[in-house]
Amino acid sequence: MQRLLAFVAGSVFGGGAIYALVKPSAPATPVSQQQQPPPPPVHAHGMPEFQQPFKRQVDSSINNPADNEFLKFGNPGPVSDFLLRSRYAASYNRALRNPNWVAEHLTQGNLKGSGDRASSEFKEDPALPGPFRAQLKDYYRSGYDRGHMCPAADAKKDTESMNETFLLSNIAPQVGKGFNRNYWASLESFVRDLTRSFDDVYCITGPLYLPEKQADGKWRVSYEVIGSPPNVAVPTHFFKVVLAKRNNEPAVALGAFALPNKEIDNATPLSDFVLPLEAVEKAAGLQFFDKVERKQGAVVPLCSKVKCTLEHDSWKKKK
Repeated sequence: MQRLLAFVAGSVFGGGAIYALVKPSAPATPVSQQQQPPPPPVHAHGMPEFQQPFKRQVDSSINNPADNEFLKFGNPGPVSDFLLRSRYAASYNRALRNPNWVAEHLTQGNLKGSGDRASSEFKEDPALPGPFRAQLKDYYRSGYDRGHMCPAADAKKDTESMNETFLLSNIAPQVGKGFNRNYWASLESFVRDLTRSFDDVYCITGPLYLPEKQADGKWRVSYEVIGSPPNVAVPTHFFKVVLAKRNNEPAVALGAFALPNKEIDNATPLSDFVLPLEAVEKAAGLQFFDKVERKQGAVVPLCSKVKCTLEHDSWKKKK
């Protein structure tokens, strides 16, 4: 968690924010009133106000090489394949052979159905070009689980929906014991259970590749690549970003979680992995829910509306 805090906190709030995030009760001493940027507005519940996202600007000529002198013979990319499935949408990273993100919409109704994972098998995604696919053999004896970004339990609508969650374009390498099979599974169950308190729950999940401070004082990004030859990157962390809404309330609840891809003790509180939404956006290079106006009264922290705690192994009883 140290590298996540160090990387994202400084980028969002400035240099002194790392200490403030690790020990929020200890006041930070400003270096200079002139040198320090104004602190972000703080919500009544102690969380920073959500900042309004930047508006995307796209040059239309980039998509039409005929209109661009430099792309006369084609645009090399990068290409992020957009995949629309029955119960999720995804963006796939061809270089890392992992999803960039996987988006879901959960309600009490759409979590029900006849889908049964017992009949599902992991498969390579035929919708992707062969050279850029994750392959089944990449995971063989890799030491990592094939971790769902859209959980199978979120796609019980029917057999086809369930099978789509087992495509490798919805999968990333995850540590098994203590993470994919335990703490991460409990987090997935927590998100599903939000449908008991909210009418609509939107969840975006994906991998992170964060730097770590080395012995020489420099920061480096280091991650394993599995497969023979090496083919699929192993993320250092994973994020879940959640927007939850009640029909009778104008405000939406937003929460962002980022967890290291390693064994996590069940005694570790979920609050240890709560971060400002802007911090996860900075780390992932993504913008989440940018159509939501992030102003006071329109957005509230998720953990101010529900208790952000995990009931470990409860997901096993709900299968």
